Amino acid sequence: MISNMIEAVRLKNFKLKTKLIITYILLTVIPMAVLGYITYYQNTKAIEEEVGEYVPRLLNQANRNIENEINELGNLPNLIYNSSDVMAVLRASPYEDRSSLLQDQFTVESFLSRAYLGSNNANILGAFLLSNNGSFISTRVAYEGFDFTKNPLPYGEAHDLGGDTKVLLPNQVNLTFEGNPPYMLLVKEIIDLDNRETLGTMFLAVKLTFIEEILQDLDEEDKALMWVMDDQGQIIYHPDQTKMGTYFEELNQYPLLNGSFRTNTANERTLISINQSSKQQWILVHSIPINYLTERTDVVRNAAIIIFLILVVITTLISIIVAWSVTKPINVLGKKMKDVEKGNLHIKIPIHSRDEVGVLASSFQSMITKLRDQIKKNDNIEIRQKEAELYALQSQINPHFMYNTLETIGASIEDGESDLVVDMVAILGRMLRFSLSNKDKIVPISQEVLHIEDYLTLQKFRFEERISFSIHKDQEQDLYLTPKFILQPIVENSIKYGMQKRKALNLEIEVNKDETDHAMVFVIRDNGPGIKEEDLSKLKDLLNKDPMINRDSGFGLTNVHARIVMMYGSNYGLTITSKEEQGTEVIIKIPLLVKKENGDG
Repeated sequence: MISNMIEAVRLKNFKLKTKLIITYILLTVIPMAVLGYITYYQNTKAIEEEVGEYVPRLLNQANRNIENEINELGNLPNLIYNSSDVMAVLRASPYEDRSSLLQDQFTVESFLSRAYLGSNNANILGAFLLSNNGSFISTRVAYEGFDFTKNPLPYGEAHDLGGDTKVLLPNQVNLTFEGNPPYMLLVKEIIDLDNRETLGTMFLAVKLTFIEEILQDLDEEDKALMWVMDDQGQIIYHPDQTKMGTYFEELNQYPLLNGSFRTNTANERTLISINQSSKQQWILVHSIPINYLTERTDVVRNAAIIIFLILVVITTLISIIVAWSVTKPINVLGKKMKDVEKGNLHIKIPIHSRDEVGVLASSFQSMITKLRDQIKKNDNIEIRQKEAELYALQSQINPHFMYNTLETIGASIEDGESDLVVDMVAILGRMLRFSLSNKDKIVPISQEVLHIEDYLTLQKFRFEERISFSIHKDQEQDLYLTPKFILQPIVENSIKYGMQKRKALNLEIEVNKDETDHAMVFVIRDNGPGIKEEDLSKLKDLLNKDPMINRDSGFGLTNVHARIVMMYGSNYGLTITSKEEQGTEVIIKIPLLVKKENGDG
């Protein structure tokens, strides 16, 4: 009774499905991994959403601060209206002598230096005033470019700014300062308030330090990257000065201009926050790696991974014990199947369980037994059929060829060409000996080539100038073997169809050794009428079918191909290329069969 109960609960007698269920119950890896991933994903998502909502508000405030600063700087040119001396110089007529010019230039440039380059305006690099009476310049540091001597108004006299202050970037002007500091150029017209005439144009070069200070106050994170660009993507300010003035091409790919979104690159995931100012239409961008935002979450994640790995080890040990009892009979069955795959049909499968694997092993054992019996029945029949077929194929000679050859011999006898008759009879006899001999199924390549040369020589005797041929032989062909009788069927087809539509037919036969593929290649090429595309497609389909079927399709290309495939596998055989009115090329590929000393390959 107890022994029966033990037998009933033994794991090897359970069904395979039951074993898998038990294993999956013990393995909690997947549920734990999914739960951990969901928790980590939700936490990181919450952080991203919080930062994505908070940073755009800061960017909006920063944009307002930048615009306020620009507005304050834009009012600086109005200081010139407070100086009656400067306004008098601007209203004066053109100078007639140099002393007056130098005196007025000293007056105006002294005012520019006091008004714009004082300690209260440390960000101003220089002031440039262009008028009809000349140019007046006062700069904090040395500069290059902005040459007014050659052109008094390089930017045109009518700026049409409408009283507003226009912002120019360094790449829009040919002006650089010592040390190459980043700057922008504020441009404003000076208008005579009495008659509304334009007296000149004021250019203030302002360092972008104020933008840097505003952005530093906004976010002190080292990992964050912020820059300013216009609505066309031209970068106005960037921590990397080499990028200032260039265009940010990815702007067109941004889904929005106010808000936050995530970007994924090959290196890292990044949270992009963006805000566009209302007046200048400048775009302020804040970029920070997501992994920097989730550093603390990553610490929790790493701790969870350690706990998870410990549990995985424990559950894996349990699962190994359970899986071993399941996989052992499967492994045994797999090894036996590999033995059968190698050709060993005399095996016994030592699996006697009553689960699905035991049933499968029993069915496989029964199948092997039936297969072995069936092979024994079919072996002798198949061998006899193959031998008979190869013999018939080798010994077959086209009767029309025999009749035509004998007629040619008879005609030569009547013409008294005894020497030619002797040659023709000798060649025909040699061909008959080669064809009717069934001793060898494979022969030296030299014999196969000699046989086809004899065949073409007899055809040359018959057709005379209408047929020509050349055979390019490999010097080492005596060292290698080939299946017998593979060239004549191909050449017969070329002559049969070529002579119907050609006054003169030329055949070329090449025998080459392919060291790369370790193969011997025969090429039969003619200048016949070619094969129609539709017929060529059908012929190729026939060659690609089962060679055991193709061999029954008649004497010719398919039989040659079938013999080679049956003997050496599908990597060898015939390939055909042909175009109408351009001829046909048949390539026969066989393995490189080295002739041994005793004559066998």
